[in-house]
Amino acid sequence: MLSALIGVPLLGAAIVGLLPTQMDGRRSRQLAIAIASVLFLWTVFLGTQFDPHQAGMQFSQNLPWIETLGLGYRVGIDGLSLPLLVLNALLTAIALYSTKPSISRPRLYYSLLLLLNAGVSGAFLAQDLLLFFLFYELELIPLYLLISIWGGDRRGYAATKFLLYTAVSGILILASFLGLVWFTEASSFAYQTFAGATLPLDKQQLLLAPLLIGFAIKIPIVPFHTWLPDAHVEASTPISVLLAGVLLKLGTYGLLRFGLGLFPDAWAAWAPWLATVAAIAVLYGALNAISQTDMKKMVAFSSVAHMGYILLACAANTPLSLLGAVFQMVSHGLISGLLFLLVGVVYKKAGTRDLQAIEGLLNPERGLPMVGSLMILGVMASAGIPGMAGFIAEFIIFRGSLPVFPVQTLLCMVGTGLTAVYFLLLINRAFFGRLSEPVVNLPRVEWADRIPAIVLAVAIVVLGLWPSGLVAYTEAQTTALSQPTGAIAVSPTVTSPTP
Repeated sequence: MLSALIGVPLLGAAIVGLLPTQMDGRRSRQLAIAIASVLFLWTVFLGTQFDPHQAGMQFSQNLPWIETLGLGYRVGIDGLSLPLLVLNALLTAIALYSTKPSISRPRLYYSLLLLLNAGVSGAFLAQDLLLFFLFYELELIPLYLLISIWGGDRRGYAATKFLLYTAVSGILILASFLGLVWFTEASSFAYQTFAGATLPLDKQQLLLAPLLIGFAIKIPIVPFHTWLPDAHVEASTPISVLLAGVLLKLGTYGLLRFGLGLFPDAWAAWAPWLATVAAIAVLYGALNAISQTDMKKMVAFSSVAHMGYILLACAANTPLSLLGAVFQMVSHGLISGLLFLLVGVVYKKAGTRDLQAIEGLLNPERGLPMVGSLMILGVMASAGIPGMAGFIAEFIIFRGSLPVFPVQTLLCMVGTGLTAVYFLLLINRAFFGRLSEPVVNLPRVEWADRIPAIVLAVAIVVLGLWPSGLVAYTEAQTTALSQPTGAIAVSPTVTSPTP
């Protein structure tokens, strides 16, 4: 059941890429959307078969692969990975639907998007450390090409910067995994292999350090964030949706699954520092967003800030905070996807994203009233207004983290207030007032441009009003993760025993 989430997009990418050259891009697009829609429906079906009351892996598959390296094909899902798989499938379908039919080199483009989907799904499913690393690196290739070929004027610079940062991230993660196998003398990279292992605290900290930096680059956390604004500004709108909505979650997922899951005692020792870094990231991202005049760059820096909330929740490591971390991953994926879609529509119709050049887009006769209305809903959700998914996520995180790290949590709450500031600046400058000359009599926004944003807006409101729809699937797993019983235990000695 799970292999279909990897095999179908891989097969679809091959089929789309090998379509006859005489077939136009519209046929390639229709086929890719059909494949992505099937994948989304399949993840929803998996959710109906999933037992939400059971912590641990379900639908597991374990097949030997390269036994001499200890590598096996081990996949499974739990309450941590299932919501992210659904999010990945949904945003992939939306990204494909949002792509203009006239895009150049359509077969390559749609093949890369399907390959990207397969890589991300494989990373969320992998229950083998080396298998996770392979999928983690696999998604790097299509995303680099998607930015460097179909990006903006500085696409080469942005794509290369992304490639270098992510390559360093992968090297650090692999080094941590190899060190873990070496210290434990394990015969395979299976995640469960390390359940009964014993490591002293100093070795746990030695292995956790590169893992933290590697995933901090991916999230990204200050000061490893500089690749993200450049990548967002140069990437096309569908790629920005996937980058912010799904790919950043590989970093936060990795922190929960491997950082906290494998090294709980070293994590506890470093938790105060991680919470402080989280507060810095929230405030730094928010203050940078306030200073931006490019709408897309403002939303990009908001992602830097909102990823800090997840790090705070992980550092607190309470059942409630970890539940909020997963909720924030899904919430931010939907909200950031909506905001980037709407910024893309504004840029497509107005020809600019500069807040100093556009004004009055909410004008009902000659502006973009539907886009403005959805944008207001999106920024309300991002600022944590009640009734939206963003409010639920941030409230759970703050409620779960406040008893553990009161100062850092209060600073992050200040970041929530700053979110309202910079997004109100965006709304006030771009959508209120009188229409500026460059955007008078804009082209009509077709329903094809509205539907993806409406779908995400509905999902944001539904999760805000019915949070138990997500909490029920996640609570058992996050509760078990906050009280690790099977992770690597600390040895009573400081040094490892002599063989």
